[in-house]
Amino acid sequence: MIDKEGYRENVGIVICNDQRKVLWARRTGEEAWQFPQGGINNGESAEEAMYRELKEEVGLDPHNVEILARTKGWLKYDVPKSWIRRDCRDRYRGQKQIWFLLRFTGKDSDVFLKNTEKPEFDDWKWAGFWAPIDQIIDFKKAVYEQALKELFEYLPSA
Repeated sequence: MIDKEGYRENVGIVICNDQRKVLWARRTGEEAWQFPQGGINNGESAEEAMYRELKEEVGLDPHNVEILARTKGWLKYDVPKSWIRRDCRDRYRGQKQIWFLLRFTGKDSDVFLKNTEKPEFDDWKWAGFWAPIDQIIDFKKAVYEQALKELFEYLPSA
């Protein structure tokens, strides 16, 4: 769903383990790494979208995680115009996201990246909590930083 300002509603998912590391996933066929994320469908709550994306992108079920926190409001980023299809440029600007912090309660072997015909990711790893800020593509950097700063206070002790 795209709002009147041109932002698509989306969820971002930060999954942390007991060592305070976060699940970091590589986009299929690229050297680009990011957190799982995805759009919110019509009639779907942010939490429902988060669980759907969690299953689609990294194969985790609700019993594999515990919700620790979510951002208080929408965090927005603009997508560079050169990345937007020409037929969408007049109505699409970027994403507005609700971010969730989840505690991983499963085993590493529970992570499964091939749940759809076109998997979003082809590899994953555990990374330091703040490492994604230095590694994410520039136009998402401010949102990642804002989300991690807001969620940090809910990160469990190691």
